[in-house]
Amino acid sequence: MSLRLPDSDAPESPDGRRHAPSAERNAESILAVLQAEAPKGRLLEIASGTGQHAARFARALPALDWQPSDLDPGNLRSIAAWRAHAAAPNLRAPIVLDAARPGWSADHRADAILIVNLLHLIPEPAATTVLAEAAAALLPCGRLFLYGPFLRDGRATSEGDAAFDASLRAQDPDVGYKDSRWVEERLAAAGLVSRWTSMPANNLMLVARRT
Repeated sequence: MSLRLPDSDAPESPDGRRHAPSAERNAESILAVLQAEAPKGRLLEIASGTGQHAARFARALPALDWQPSDLDPGNLRSIAAWRAHAAAPNLRAPIVLDAARPGWSADHRADAILIVNLLHLIPEPAATTVLAEAAAALLPCGRLFLYGPFLRDGRATSEGDAAFDASLRAQDPDVGYKDSRWVEERLAAAGLVSRWTSMPANNLMLVARRT
């Protein structure tokens, strides 16, 4: 099922770049965390969406070899258009990657992995696989950056979050917000220690590394 999301009707430039308002709103806060904590080397961005983040962050972080990825053909076209627009030498062409497929980590090792606004849009078993494979893909001293809305102690932290979570579950009862403790437990089982940072609009950023 294709979910109806606030950015589903993101406008598109003549050159094929899609513009998601949410990606504009959260870019600066996510970039600040990456600037402070991302290691040098290869960064794999999972579910890159429109490609706005890849273009902006690759330009701002030239020490990172930025690899965007996605599964949706429309997103891949937009990512490629943003890459051409950015002309950043460290921004690679997007690759097709199904992050919910077991075993993908063996072919995609990275020093850093970025996942933005994905877990609440996929079922729990798929989210479990995403987290396990992301942990396995990290190179020694690598870091996982996970951004999005989460439940805390089983509850949404605002009326807006509660309404959005309800709208997702009404469309597909298998998706919806994941609890922050649930995420921590799965990463701990994969050998990662996690730290949460509060972000604007009631979102959270998790930074995880190997113990």
